[in-house]
Amino acid sequence: MKTAVYPGSFDPVTRGHLDVIKRSSKICDELIVAVIHNPNKKSMFELHERVAMIENSIKDLGNVKVDTFVGLLTDYVTSKNVNVIIKGLRAVTDFEYEFQMALMNKGICSEIETLFMMTSPEYSFLSSSLVKEVAVLGGRVNEFVTDYVYDQIMNKLGKGGEK
Repeated sequence: MKTAVYPGSFDPVTRGHLDVIKRSSKICDELIVAVIHNPNKKSMFELHERVAMIENSIKDLGNVKVDTFVGLLTDYVTSKNVNVIIKGLRAVTDFEYEFQMALMNKGICSEIETLFMMTSPEYSFLSSSLVKEVAVLGGRVNEFVTDYVYDQIMNKLGKGGEK
C-alpha cells in the first residue's frame, strides 16, 4: 500500500493511538497522521500542541508525517491523492460508529477505502477523553501516554513536574 491517512483529534495522543500508528506504518509506504481542527469542539490542546506531541512521539518512524486539516476528511484525503483511511478500533461501539462513517465517506467519494485496525488488547480501554478526565481529577495517567505527552498534560493542568 502506498499512502494512507490516519485521522483523529489526538487530544492528546495516547499509547493506543501510537500502537495503531506504528503498526500502520509497517503496512504502507507512507502514513499521514491527520490532526483535525474542529472549531466547534473544545480541545484541551491547541492544534499546534497536538501536532508537536505526535511528532515527538513518532520521531523514530521515518515514513510517518503529521499534517492538519479542517473540514471533511474525504476532501482532505482526495486533496492528498490518497484513497485509504485507517481507523483504529477499541471495541464494538467504536466499530458501529466508524462503520457508519466509513459508509458515509464511501458515499461521498467511492474511491476511498477504510481499513479498520484493532488496537492491541492492552490499549482497548484507552481514550484521550479518559486520559484527560483522570488527569483533571488528579489520577495517574503517565502509563497511558509518552513521557513528553505526560509532561504537556501536567503543564496544561498547572502541575508541571509531578509524576
